Amino acid sequence: MRHIEIHRTHRIGWLRAAVLGANDVLFPLPASSCGVAAAGGSSQSILIAGVAGLVAGAMSMAAGEYVR
Repeated sequence: MRHIEIHRTHRIGWLRAAVLGANDVLFPLPASSCGVAAAGGSSQSILIAGVAGLVAGAMSMAAGEYVR
């Protein structure tokens, strides 16, 4: 008798995007903000660096999902 397995890997794309998106935000964003702060940047420049990193990460994820 043959055992038939049912896999639903075609529905797991959201988990991949969520994990990679969290990875894109959790590490580079605080590192760039801390780098600007350590260089003596003002609070406005730290905020701009954070927003720029957030936008860059979002665009990177969007381009990756579009290509995939």
